[in-house]
Amino acid sequence: MAKGAEAFRTISEAADELGVAQHVLRFWETKFSFIRPMKRAGGRRFYRPSDIAVLATIRRLLHQDGYTIKGVQKLYRQTGLRLTETFPSAPDSGQAQSPAHGESSARMKAALNDLVAAKARLDRALGHA
Repeated sequence: MAKGAEAFRTISEAADELGVAQHVLRFWETKFSFIRPMKRAGGRRFYRPSDIAVLATIRRLLHQDGYTIKGVQKLYRQTGLRLTETFPSAPDSGQAQSPAHGESSARMKAALNDLVAAKARLDRALGHA
């Protein structure tokens, strides 16, 4: 029998629901101070539905939208937990699901070219030519 939507999840249930390993959830707790599952005696974790929503957003930001851990940390500092829970996909992702590999690769190459051009402009402006 499946748990209700409002039921707390153990770490193994949360990991299964999110499609990540348990050690990934424990690692994320060390990197994102806003992940605070309830802990019972002995350190057993229980994730609330709101915790699962935050973790799902982090998973999407890291695995689909291309954010780094530092990028998600910065996003949290800028927007706070409320917006992190409901933060939309990165503007250039175009959809909730990951794009086809070729499209993703082309986007990454275009982004890299933009960054290289921006660095060149910065170097010129700072006299590092």
